[in-house]
Amino acid sequence: MRAPGTPWARFSAWLECVCVVTFDLELGQALELVYPSDFQLTDKEKSSICYLSFPDSHSGCLGDTQFSFRIRQCGGQRRPGHAGEKRGDSGAPASLQREPAHYFGYVYFRQVKDSSVKRGYFQKSLVLLSRLPFVRLFQALLGLVAPEFFDKLAPCLEAVCNEIDQWPAPAPGRTLSLPVMGVVLQVHIPSRADTPEPGPPEPSGHETLLPAPVVLPSVHELDLFRCFRPVLAHVQLLWELMLLGEPLLVLAPSPAVSSEMVLALTSCLQPLKFCCDYRPYFTIHDSEFKEFTTRTQAPPNVVLGVTNPFFIKTLQHWPHILRVGEPKTSGDLPKQVKLKKPSRLKTLDTKPGPCSSSPPGTQRQALGAGRGGQWGWHSQRGCPHPQSRARGPLPSPGLYTAYTAHLHRDKALFRRLLKVPLGVGCSPWEGDPGLALRLSPGDPQGLQKKRPSDVQTAVLRRHLLELTQSFIIPLEHYMASLMPLQKGIVPWKTPPQIRPFRQDDFLHSLERSGPQLTCVLKGDWLGLYRRFFKSPHFDGWYRQRRREMAQKLEALHLEAI
Repeated sequence: MRAPGTPWARFSAWLECVCVVTFDLELGQALELVYPSDFQLTDKEKSSICYLSFPDSHSGCLGDTQFSFRIRQCGGQRRPGHAGEKRGDSGAPASLQREPAHYFGYVYFRQVKDSSVKRGYFQKSLVLLSRLPFVRLFQALLGLVAPEFFDKLAPCLEAVCNEIDQWPAPAPGRTLSLPVMGVVLQVHIPSRADTPEPGPPEPSGHETLLPAPVVLPSVHELDLFRCFRPVLAHVQLLWELMLLGEPLLVLAPSPAVSSEMVLALTSCLQPLKFCCDYRPYFTIHDSEFKEFTTRTQAPPNVVLGVTNPFFIKTLQHWPHILRVGEPKTSGDLPKQVKLKKPSRLKTLDTKPGPCSSSPPGTQRQALGAGRGGQWGWHSQRGCPHPQSRARGPLPSPGLYTAYTAHLHRDKALFRRLLKVPLGVGCSPWEGDPGLALRLSPGDPQGLQKKRPSDVQTAVLRRHLLELTQSFIIPLEHYMASLMPLQKGIVPWKTPPQIRPFRQDDFLHSLERSGPQLTCVLKGDWLGLYRRFFKSPHFDGWYRQRRREMAQKLEALHLEAI
């Protein structure tokens, strides 16, 4: 973000730059334009942007496609944040603060037949590069700008950038009207003081303007219900995996599905900040490919969204794999890629079919036995050897993991999302944690089809928010008890120290002030907390809270002086 008063200062409060990526017959993907032209990217960053701005050959995306990616900054133009930027970040929720070491890329890709082009196709991407995780806002902006840009090219882009350079800064808590291309986008910038679900922004005095503003209900929230429909029965288990910072590979049929699923998963923990790495869309050409796929150490704490089935073979040692979307047929796969079923994993299936009524444990013995095509897999009871190779199709959509959830599933949630009560033709939730419902990605059975998707999303988001809050509140209460009493802060002595966080003391405190006070879910809460202590999210949460407490202690001491 550029300092106030410098050229493009207001523009840089929202975007770092705008890139145009095209397909060159000799060079492949090439960076055609960067605007403003003085924004500097390293060669490694340019290469990553070029590869991540195009769907790979396995996606087969024709027409217009929107998706997003996230890359690590490799150096180059790293401007120190000025006071206004830091104040803005301090008022924003932890999960929506600027990324100091990463760029978000928001992509609008067009691929259409064009006989005037040598390859027979027009292929070009318009990319917005930003440090802000405002996916809904930037997707809406691209939806307005990109179609016009593909017709009028550079002059249109320059005009849009000049309009963005007139926008007010994205100050937390404010409702802003953002004019662009004859349309006014009205958005609310979230702040820490907001209620968890503030709803659509209130009119900000521009309701008499013509044209009427386009009101965005959120700058960042996705349609969670639509994203999680293929894996609705496993949302709570996925929440646990995200809370513990577990490595997760998301294999999807397109970058759009991949990026939305990864962003939906990482948003599950709000208001807790997601402290692990995540890549909504990742390719084999990425500069960090070797780092993420090495077998010389444990898989990194990262959520990786991919579309190339090669990753199933390369990352088969990862503990959790989520397959969404319909698998490709064997004829669609490159001949050199031979796939092997991950041997230690069970499947939590999402294949179409009636609710399971099989005995507890049946689905957990093998990877979707009888539904895995020609894949070779390992089972506890006589399935093929784990080294067997497959020449058939990809695995069925589902969650492949050996993880056992600590908490029982919430029946009440699914009664609200489904039109039939649980237990009718379904195996018991507690009896078969491996599979209680099978839901099809295209038309999940038993869903409340008459209820609008935004209402279903609100139900799901509220459930995840309350689950996270129930988990975090005991930690917050215990952390607050470590703060010295105010009466002990006197001007003639150095401020007293914050007492250390003792995990055993905290676990003992759960008997009287644990999550059972705010959450009806039963299960092994103690085991979940013990694993959480080893995760990057505990470290991130603890460092942030301790930093805030130290600042408050210093302020109280100065006040006493």
